[in-house]
Amino acid sequence: MPEISRFYGIIVAMFFGDHNPPHFHARYGDEKVVIEIETLRILEGNLSPRALGLVIEWASQHKTELLQNWELAKSNQAPRKIKPLQ
Repeated sequence: MPEISRFYGIIVAMFFGDHNPPHFHARYGDEKVVIEIETLRILEGNLSPRALGLVIEWASQHKTELLQNWELAKSNQAPRKIKPLQ
């Protein structure tokens, strides 16, 4: 699972050839979540409210890049790194 960003201890990644809808995975410690890119809704898992807020803020700023990376990962190409939340 290629890592596409890392900030405040949160790791964001995408799987190659993953299933629809377009989504990304975020991990913070032992917590994991899968978030749909278009709606930013949680598909599975959970994060603490603070970590989830940071992930949603970051994802809202990078939706276009996330969707481009989704297309790359769907075709088994390495997704590009995305700037961390600052």
